Amino acid sequence: MRQFFGMSQQGNLTEAVRGLSRPQFIMLFSNADQFEKHVDELEKLYPEVPSIGCIGMSYDTRVVEKGVSVVAFYDGVTATANVLEEVSVMPVKYIERLQEDVKRVNGSQNDTICIDLCSGNDACVLTTIYSVLKGKNISLVGGTGDAGKVSANGKIYENAVAYGIVKNQNGKVKAYKENIYRQMENYHFIASRTDKANYVIGALNGYPARQVYQDILHITEQEITTQTFKNPFGKVNGDDICIVSIKEVKGDALTCFRQVNDSDVLVLLELGDYRATVKNTIHQIQQDFSHVSAVFSINCLFRYLLFTQNHYMQEYLSDMSRLGAHAGFVGYGEHYNNRFVNQSMTCVVFE
Repeated sequence: MRQFFGMSQQGNLTEAVRGLSRPQFIMLFSNADQFEKHVDELEKLYPEVPSIGCIGMSYDTRVVEKGVSVVAFYDGVTATANVLEEVSVMPVKYIERLQEDVKRVNGSQNDTICIDLCSGNDACVLTTIYSVLKGKNISLVGGTGDAGKVSANGKIYENAVAYGIVKNQNGKVKAYKENIYRQMENYHFIASRTDKANYVIGALNGYPARQVYQDILHITEQEITTQTFKNPFGKVNGDDICIVSIKEVKGDALTCFRQVNDSDVLVLLELGDYRATVKNTIHQIQQDFSHVSAVFSINCLFRYLLFTQNHYMQEYLSDMSRLGAHAGFVGYGEHYNNRFVNQSMTCVVFE
């Protein structure tokens, strides 16, 4: 298989798809002002081709912040695209669509991936989707777009998740998750006074969450929302730690970008050597694949901001491009199998 990436910083879709012929699966990344127009144009240009899309920044060796880009797979791919609706209420209501699509592609653990673009309520969405995928051991990578909208096959949906089931006809696929944080000293917390619906942590070990965070890091209240770039929380999930980013201060509580429940065990994380971590990821992929046809990744917005502030983003994209054709988008939350994480990178590699 092969991967196409086309872009227009001015939002010209015709320019973005120049040179794209006979795609077998398409992903669209647009801006809030032109999303509806681009979805309609793309469907007219490539009718009957499975497609999904969302609002958000994208990249290959350069970042597209406000224009439009298209990522397409071709020359050796079988794919379907569809949508689960009512994700804030009952996405399982539409689960037969996913079951049929998995059957249609006839994929397996070694050659198939599910890529999803979500409008929100990620944890519930992933539980629903993975209940189907785990039967075939098919991996998932994806993320959350902006403005609560996604597209699938030329139609726009709110309160939904668009997904593609993609089978590599000529090789294997593998999903990866990258974490550039490590546990800070021996801080462990039991969360309480949480508001699950609004992702609020009220207290840590019985003390106001805001004050606990400030006292450990010796920062002002105003610094909390940027300090999370360096010191997010981690939610213990078996042998893994899912990163929990702080969104804002709410009185003595902290509002986060993912759900935390009463009695959840949290740790405090600190930024590690991200350059070394990225190089380790690249090395691991090179060890796993003798030939890489494509890499599609999802980078968290906070990673993008951190890398940009540290003048590393361009170097990062250059390093990743050494693997081969690398493209992706900047999400508001990252998906890896049944896990919803923050401040991470997830990707799928195609042989």
